[in-house]
Amino acid sequence: MSDAAIQSPPQAPSFGITDSAARRIAWVLTQEEHKGMMLRISVSGGGCSGFQYGFTFDDTKGESDLLIEREGATVVIDDVSLDLLKGSQIDYVEDMIGASFQITNPQAKSTCGCGNSFSV
Repeated sequence: MSDAAIQSPPQAPSFGITDSAARRIAWVLTQEEHKGMMLRISVSGGGCSGFQYGFTFDDTKGESDLLIEREGATVVIDDVSLDLLKGSQIDYVEDMIGASFQITNPQAKSTCGCGNSFSV
């Protein structure tokens, strides 16, 4: 048997959703204006550090998109953004000054003060 025959397929880049984020996403997706939709997480050029995270609602999954479902939460990420989000995790954090989704990205070399943009 050749080495090629025993190689495993490439692993999909990982992206995690915390329990808190899953609960909040699932709740948002039950609201009338978002029924039947998914939370789309994307990365685009811009922000004060070079790249910025984007959160939108979408009812369409592209052919190369990653679909993640957890506890009623449905998240979709395009393949280009996923490359910049490998190993990342989304969390929903509530504190005294507000509540927000936050992404912990191990690829980010630096982030801005608000946490919505980063550089690699």
